[in-house]
This record gives sequence, C-alpha cells and structure tokens, in this order.
Amino acid sequence: METGKLIQSFQDSWNSFVEQIPSILAAILVIALGIFIANKLTDLSRKFIAGKSTDPLMSNFLIKAIKTVFVIIVIMFGLKVAGLDGIATGVLTAAGASAVILGFAFKDIGENFISGIILSFNRPFNINDTVSIGDIFGRVKSMEFRYTKLKTFDGKDVYIPNSDVIKKPVFNFTEDGYFRMDFMVGIAYENDIDQAKKIILNTMNSHPLSLKDEDREPFVMTDELSVNSVNIKVFFWVAAEDYRRDALMIRSEMIDQVKINLLANGISMPANIQELKWYKE
Repeated sequence: METGKLIQSFQDSWNSFVEQIPSILAAILVIALGIFIANKLTDLSRKFIAGKSTDPLMSNFLIKAIKTVFVIIVIMFGLKVAGLDGIATGVLTAAGASAVILGFAFKDIGENFISGIILSFNRPFNINDTVSIGDIFGRVKSMEFRYTKLKTFDGKDVYIPNSDVIKKPVFNFTEDGYFRMDFMVGIAYENDIDQAKKIILNTMNSHPLSLKDEDREPFVMTDELSVNSVNIKVFFWVAAEDYRRDALMIRSEMIDQVKINLLANGISMPANIQELKWYKE
C-alpha cells in the first residue's frame, strides 16, 4: 500500500515536471536571449556614456551597474515565463533577508561596496593620477565596486579596499600637474653664502622647465650649519604630468647643473669627513 502511494507520488511529480518542460525551455530561451540583449544594451550604454562622460572611472562603474540590473531583470522575467513566480518572489524575499544576515557577516565587503559607489561620484583622483593612499604610492589604474587598483613605480599591483580610500588621507601629486621639488647643497664655511645662493638661483631660472611665475618662482634659504658645511636648501616648481619620470628627472638635472656651476665659480662642496684620534693608554 505504501509502495503504491510512493509510486503514485513519483508518477504525479514526473507528470508535473513533463508538463513544465515547455515553460522551462521557454524560460531558458528567454534568459539566454535576455542576456544577449542585455550585453548589447550594455555596449550601447558604454558608447553613450563614453561620448557624454570624460571620466573613465565613472563610466566603468555605471556600465557595470547597468549590466547587473539588466541581468537581474532578465532572470526574474525568465522565472515568471516558466510559471515560477513564487520562486522569483521567494528569491527576492530571501535576498532581502540574506542581505540583513550577511550584512553583519560581511560588513567589510558591504562597506567597500558602498564606498565604491561614493567614490564613483566624488573622489580625489582620476585614471593615471599619481597618488599616495596610506603608505601606498603609485598610479591609479582602475576602480571597481570593492577596491581601487594602484600600480606602484616598482611594478607591483596593489588593490586598496575602497573603505580605506574613503577613510585615509589621499595625496594627489598630479591633480593640477605642479610639483614643488627641493634638494640640499652643502658649501664650505669659507665660501660666500650670498654668492652661492645667487649662482643656484641663476641655475634654477636658466632651466627651461623650472617655473618662474610669481606663485611658483625658485627660492633658496640657509637651512643649517652642519659640522662640515653650510647647508642651503633649494626649492623650485615644475609642471609635469608624470611625477616619477618627468619631475624627478628634472630634479636630477637641476642638482647636476648646480654642482657644475658652483664648482666652476670656486664654491667648494666639502665631503663629510670624520676625524679619528688614537690615544695611547
């Protein structure tokens, strides 16, 4: 008797499944076609956004968000076509409940996601900007939902959680393209300090890439009296898009030329010499 009921139940389930096969196939077809259309609409959105926006980070974020929404709509519609409205409703209900539960379990992931949304609309950098976030220094390569990718100047790819980008100080070295550089020059005590400063300033002003406008003109100052030398600190501004290559190479050229000009004018640059005395017991 029990065996007969079991067989009958199985038969009823099988018949119900067979009856649902056309709807299931239709749902699969709808989902496949919907995803294809979603990809095409995403491509169109990408072209439209690219034409309207000059912000690649914002464009990338919006395109991914649009594609995600399209795919969710397609799946929900496919379940409805298959007559599985209850499942679709259950999925949405479960998703809402799960979001609350998982929100506590994966707080950091949610925090990074929300931070990514905030950064997509308001952030202190763009693609290829040179920035320092915390103790990470590099060039911005991309921004995703959960992290911002930096390429350090020694070739490392660093993925920084977006919540850290929100919370930590961000130093942007290329927002306006101007950098103030500096270096130290040590001259002998017997040399004329004013003469040395004049030679250094003339060197700075003669370099074609040293800025000379009122707000960014070069200047020098006596920094300290060390054991072996009078140390003069040199400040100058440059305009460069590439911090590591352009700005630092200009600084290197400045240092080389300052040394040449000081020595050519009789200004000596003493080495740091320590005198050791030996006392017999």
